[in-house]
Amino acid sequence: MDGAFSAAVPPLDPLLADALSQGRMGDPFAVLGPHDGVVRAFLPGAARVEVLAREDRRRLGELTQGEVVGLFAGRVESAPYLLRVQWPGATQETEDPYAFGVLLGALDLHLFNEGRHFELALALGARSMTVDGIPGVRFAVWAPNARAVSVVGDFNTWDERRHPMRARQGAGVWELFVPRIGPGVRYKFAIVGPDGVRQPLKADPLARMTEAPPATASVVADGVAFAWNDETWMGSRAERQRADRPIAIYEVHPGSWLRPAADDPTRFPTWDDLAARLVPYVKDMGFTHVEMLPITEHPFTGSWGYQPLSLFAPSARFGPPDGFARFVEACHRAEIGVIIDWVPAHFPTDPHGLARFDGTALYEHLDPREGYHQDWNTYIYNLGRREVQGFLIASAIHWLEHFHVDGLRVDAVASMLYRDYSRKDGEWIPNMYGGRENLEAIGFLRHLNAVVPERCPGAITIAEESTAWPGVTRAVAEGGLGFDYKWNMGWMHDTLHYMGEDPINRRWHHDELTFGLIYAFSERFILPVSHDEVVHGKGPLIAKMPGDAWQRMANLRAYLGFMWSHPGKKLLFMGCEFAQDREWSHDRQLDWSLLEQPAHLGVQRLVRDLNRLYSRERALYEYDAHPAGFRWVVGDDRENSVFAYLRFGAGDVAPVLAVCNMTPVPREQYRIGVPQGGFWREVLNSDSGYYGGADIGNGGGVQAEAVPSHGEEQSLSLRLPPLATVLLRAG
Repeated sequence: MDGAFSAAVPPLDPLLADALSQGRMGDPFAVLGPHDGVVRAFLPGAARVEVLAREDRRRLGELTQGEVVGLFAGRVESAPYLLRVQWPGATQETEDPYAFGVLLGALDLHLFNEGRHFELALALGARSMTVDGIPGVRFAVWAPNARAVSVVGDFNTWDERRHPMRARQGAGVWELFVPRIGPGVRYKFAIVGPDGVRQPLKADPLARMTEAPPATASVVADGVAFAWNDETWMGSRAERQRADRPIAIYEVHPGSWLRPAADDPTRFPTWDDLAARLVPYVKDMGFTHVEMLPITEHPFTGSWGYQPLSLFAPSARFGPPDGFARFVEACHRAEIGVIIDWVPAHFPTDPHGLARFDGTALYEHLDPREGYHQDWNTYIYNLGRREVQGFLIASAIHWLEHFHVDGLRVDAVASMLYRDYSRKDGEWIPNMYGGRENLEAIGFLRHLNAVVPERCPGAITIAEESTAWPGVTRAVAEGGLGFDYKWNMGWMHDTLHYMGEDPINRRWHHDELTFGLIYAFSERFILPVSHDEVVHGKGPLIAKMPGDAWQRMANLRAYLGFMWSHPGKKLLFMGCEFAQDREWSHDRQLDWSLLEQPAHLGVQRLVRDLNRLYSRERALYEYDAHPAGFRWVVGDDRENSVFAYLRFGAGDVAPVLAVCNMTPVPREQYRIGVPQGGFWREVLNSDSGYYGGADIGNGGGVQAEAVPSHGEEQSLSLRLPPLATVLLRAG
C-alpha cells in the first residue's frame, strides 16, 4: 500500500478485505460507499475509478486501488456523486449502489414476516424503480440464515464479489438497489450458507419473468402495468361462476394443443398464437372456461408444469408475461373464463431453485418424513412457517390480481391434507395430537380461501382432492376448507371403469354408474375427465371404450351424453372432444387431422351441441349442487343396462329427461314415467347420424301417454338407440 493512500484513507480490516475479495461480505454497507469523507468501491477488473459530481459532472477526485485487488478508495468532497469506471475496452458511468439508503419499508418487512404481505411481488424480487431521480432495479430476497448474499447478472459479468447485498436485520431479507439497469436484465442470487459453503446460484423465488428453459436465470420484468380493458367481464364473473350457472371447462396443455410452425414441430406456441387460435375454438365449442395446466415457470417440460419453481412468472416457453395478459384479455372478450392449475403441494429439487435455498431447509421441511415426496422426488413446503404460507398465498393473489385470472385449480390437495399420504408406517410424523391430519396445511388452505374472496371478488378456487375429506367446499366459517368446487375423482374412476367393461358384463357393474348420486350433493362438484386419464399408459379416452370401431365411438358419445346430463360442472381434456386416438404426449400437438374423418368430426359436433344445450337448459345446471335437481326414474334396470333420470331447475323450468342405453341392442317401446304430460321434444340423441351414429331415435320427440309407470301418471314409450344417450325436454 503506498504512503499517500494509507495516509489519506484508514486501512481496511484484513478480515473485511478478505471477505470482500472472496464475495463473502455480510455487511457491505459498513465498508463500501461513502463513510466520513471516504468513498470505497469494490470493482475487480477495473483499471481506474474517478468520482464525478452528479449535478454538474465536475471531477471530485479519484479512487486509488490499494493492496486488495479491486478495492478502490479515496477522500472525496461530500456531494451526490457518480463513479466513472475505466474497464478494459470500455468506460462506465454509474451511481454507487452503496450510496443509497434502505428501500424496503418496515411495514413491508413486518407483513412479510407475518405471512400477510399479499403484494409480495412488489416488495421482494426485482423491481424497476427510480430512487432520488436515478432509475435502476431494487433486488430483495429472503435468506435469513445466509452469511452473505450477492446479486449477480449481466450487469456485473456474473461476479458474486461485485454487488453484495444489505441484510435487513430481524427480517431475514437482503436488499440492494443497482442503478442504471432495467427490464430484460438477467440475474440470480449468490448465497453463502450459515456453514460458509457457497450455494449454487439461485433463481429469484419472486421473479416475475424468467429465461426460457433450459436456461434458468431470472429476468427483470417491465414494471409498467398492463392496460386492461375487461371491466365488463370482471364485473360479471362472480355471477357467471356461481354454482347455479353452467360451467364447462376445456382443459389445455398450452405447449401441445397446437404447434404453430409446420417446419418446426418442436416450437411452442406463443400466448398470441393461442389467443388467435385457441380462444375462438373454445368459444365455438361452447365451453365457458379454459383451464391451463400449470403455466408457472418450471425447469422440466415433461412435468407439464406440475413441478414449478417460479410461482410468480408465466413460463417463458410461451413468451413474455404481457403475452399471457393479452391471452387472458382475449378470453374475457370472448366471454371465456380462465382457470390455471396452481401447485402449492411440492416443488422440485433443482439446485437453482428453492431447495436448501440459503443453505438450510428454508422453504421445505428438513425431515424427509415431512419434507420429501417419495412419489414425485420433490420437496414439500413447510407450511408451519408464516413466511412460506405468505409466499404461496401471495403467488395465488398475484395471478388473480395482476393477470385477472378467474380461478385457481389447486393441485394435489389430498397429498397436503394427510401426513401419511403415500407413506408406510414409520415413514411419517403424526401431528401434535397424534393424528394423520396435516394441521398446518389445513390452516393454509383455509387462509387461502379466506383471502381470495376478500381481495379478488368473483374468483374461484377448485380442489383436486381425491379422498372423502369432509367439507372441502363448505365455508371456512362453517369449519370447511372453503373451496368453491371440488373435482369428483370418485365419479370419474367409477364411470370410466364401467365404460371399459364389455356391454355384456355391464349388468354386473351397474352400481358404478349410479353410486355417484349417493354423494353427488355433498360437495359442489366438477366432473373431471382430465389429462391424468390419457397418459402414463392409460391410453386415450376412446381406447377405454370396448368393441369394434363403431361401438367405441358410440360408447364415447353415450358417455359424454351421460356426463353432460349428470349433476356437476364439466371438465374435458383437450383432444377428448374429437376422440383423439393416440395417448397424449406433451411433445407433439393434437392429431387435428382426425377431424377429416366423419366419426371423429361427429364426436366434436356432439360436444359442441352438448355445451350449447347445457348452457341453454336451466334444468341441466341450475341445481347442480342441490338434490332437488335430480330424480332417478330408472336406476335398477341391470339386465338391460338402461338408466333414466330427470333434471330439474327452479320454479317452472321445464325438466329434462336423460335416458342412457349402455348396450349395443336397440330397445323398442321402452316405457318411462314422466312428471307431466304433453309433448317431450328430443333435444339431443348421441346416436344421431350428424354425430356418426345410426340415426335411431324418436324423431322430433314423443307425446306423453296416460299410462302409469315408475310412480307417475304419465309415461313415454321410447325407442332407445344402441350405446346412446337421449335427452328429452318437456314442452
